[in-house]
Amino acid sequence: MPRTRKKKTPVTNTDKASSSSNPTSSRTVIRRYHVLLKKQGQLKNAPSANTEELGDIEREINELGGLAAYQRMSRVGQSNDRGGGSEKVLIQWLIDMGLRKREGKGKLRLLEVGALKPDNYQTCMSWMDITPMDLRSRHPSILEQDFLLMDEDENRGKWDIISLSLVVNFVPDPRDRGRMLCLAHSMLAPDGLLFLALPLPCVENSRYLTFDKLQSLMNVLGFTEVQRKWKKGGKMAYWLYRKGESDHGPVDEYRKKNVCRQGDRNNFAILLS
Repeated sequence: MPRTRKKKTPVTNTDKASSSSNPTSSRTVIRRYHVLLKKQGQLKNAPSANTEELGDIEREINELGGLAAYQRMSRVGQSNDRGGGSEKVLIQWLIDMGLRKREGKGKLRLLEVGALKPDNYQTCMSWMDITPMDLRSRHPSILEQDFLLMDEDENRGKWDIISLSLVVNFVPDPRDRGRMLCLAHSMLAPDGLLFLALPLPCVENSRYLTFDKLQSLMNVLGFTEVQRKWKKGGKMAYWLYRKGESDHGPVDEYRKKNVCRQGDRNNFAILLS
């Protein structure tokens, strides 16, 4: 007699962040969620919003599990058997720079934007004071806060390090991405450090962005590159920037989308208001 197969539970209907989840399913949810958010943002900014189409997008987002599903799949991607989170890259860079030994200088103040877990930097508690935050907190120790809505005056020069790991690419509007980087510069202390992590295709395969253009944009904002890490065929790219003065380059160049490369490419861009 043939054995009856147990019906599988859809990945979007389980609240477990287990590393046993199918990585392909995780990527599918994350990518689709990004596409829907982008469409939603475009429709909301259109002169005459299509209420019916917005409703369809909202329903599909809810069917996917909403922000909770995105966070769940992202947490799975951070599990140790999938290579761990991007915080490992930042921690090693900080150690290599000798910042673990700060005798008499106090702890480094780190703002971790988009924190899916409260203990990503648990091994650094002796030399860092960490504030994890996210749009939707899934733990009492994670501050629920939209980075773009933080009080700029209250946070001006407050943080020694700001981590934007898989955060900028999650923002639907290219101008809000630029504003996020501007806010980070304002909120960092003098010589503060910005950790930026993006999916590699956002830069390597974008129609509107290249590695050189990203570096030029960051220089205009007042950031100097300290470290960079990515490999051909990889999935992620990491940068560490130090806050400094703007190079006073032409800002107008970054206020509209300028095509850098032709062909079958994505539309990821970062614009300044």
